[in-house]
Amino acid sequence: MNKTIRRASVFALLLVFALLIRATWVQFYEGRALADDKDNRRNAIETYAEPLGNIIVAGRAVTGSAPTTDGDLAYRRTYTDGELYAAVTGYASQSYAPTQLEGIYADLLNGTDQRLKTVMDTVTDKRADPGNVITTIDPAVQKAAYDALGEKKGAAVAIDPATGRILAVVSTPSYDPSSLTDANTAGAAWKKLTTDPDKPLTNRALRQPLPPGSTFKLVVAAAALEDGLYASVDEKTDSPDPYTLPGTTTVLRNENTSAPCENASIRVALQYSCNNVFAHMAVQLGQDKVRAMAEKFGFNDTTQDVPVRAYPSVYPSGMDESSTALTGIGQFDVTATPLQMAMVSAAIANGGRLVSPHMVAQITDSGGDVLTDYDDETSTTQVVGSGTAEQLQSAMQTVVEKGTGTNALIDGVTVGGKTGTAQNGENNSRTPYAWFTSYGEAGGKKVAVAVVVEQSDAARSEVSGNGLAAPVAKAMMEAALKG
Repeated sequence: MNKTIRRASVFALLLVFALLIRATWVQFYEGRALADDKDNRRNAIETYAEPLGNIIVAGRAVTGSAPTTDGDLAYRRTYTDGELYAAVTGYASQSYAPTQLEGIYADLLNGTDQRLKTVMDTVTDKRADPGNVITTIDPAVQKAAYDALGEKKGAAVAIDPATGRILAVVSTPSYDPSSLTDANTAGAAWKKLTTDPDKPLTNRALRQPLPPGSTFKLVVAAAALEDGLYASVDEKTDSPDPYTLPGTTTVLRNENTSAPCENASIRVALQYSCNNVFAHMAVQLGQDKVRAMAEKFGFNDTTQDVPVRAYPSVYPSGMDESSTALTGIGQFDVTATPLQMAMVSAAIANGGRLVSPHMVAQITDSGGDVLTDYDDETSTTQVVGSGTAEQLQSAMQTVVEKGTGTNALIDGVTVGGKTGTAQNGENNSRTPYAWFTSYGEAGGKKVAVAVVVEQSDAARSEVSGNGLAAPVAKAMMEAALKG
């Protein structure tokens, strides 16, 4: 064989190898990528070829599947009380990627989760019967929150402190997920929802942290008691009134100028929501100690899954003393979700122990056999000692019985709470946020709640945690404890 033929043979062999490598790449890598592509119509056809599994609330399916009358998708998703449960279920759409529980458990609900396959399914390569998602949501608490928020823009969360079960997740204004499930009508509904300035698709309860205002004073009080800065909630504090922010000429004033806030004890300072006490306390402790306590409660956690990934609540770092002072009253760059502030009250109500919050109890196969029991997978963090928790419970009860939170009083129920009115916009130029976080106890049952009202039809002068948020929390606690 001469040299030219030999070279040509080698070149031809290399071309064959290249073709084989390319074919293998397309078949096993790009083929998988194309199959998984969200724009691949075959995926939607397969997903909606059969009814989906369901999301269950208190033994009742709040989702369903209905046959379609046209097109190549045999079924579409349906929702019962869609607006009420939208912040829990999210949506499963023929046109858009699923969200919330619909998205997290998409494989389980459409039958492609490998844990669902029987031996016969494997042999025949048949899609398994879909599974179901059993939530922890209490329909009475969910409805109480939704009805009490009404036309207000806001959110609410309720937690069972002893188990970590999330009893309610509500975000208003809400939307009907059914409007997004039909490919023929989803486009118009999507445009309307995504251009709405009130952002109904945003889950405010889990994914929109805002300045928590004076509700954060509970975290600062916990840090002061645990650090030993003050021995009890009834010890007088070192708190000048008025208080000038360190290194500035800015005087931090109290909302109630006649309140006995000078050197007030933690109990009195929570009762009257004294800014001077907690701003100075944050400086006395230093930002590192306040941050450490905040993080024990769950702040700065970027992996908070319930199982929906919650947006991190933030306690900042790298501050000067004047900024640290402002964090003591839940301002500067402190942010929190209603979930986070409910976790603060839950830990205090549970003797200082924070049980990991979750809104799915179990996932099951089509026959009801449990695949995962999330109630058995909770973790517990000792945030503060039981003595500190008892003192904070007592002080929070004072807030409700004769302080700024009287609108949360419930006959026959022990209620402790904390109000908050957080500044919004530069120089507080926009309507403040109204907050309330609380716990209730009756008949051996407990519930922890947090509510934020971003906007309502109330006059600016009437915006307060007690006026707008506490009645919502009261309705939720009543539903949880008296239902």
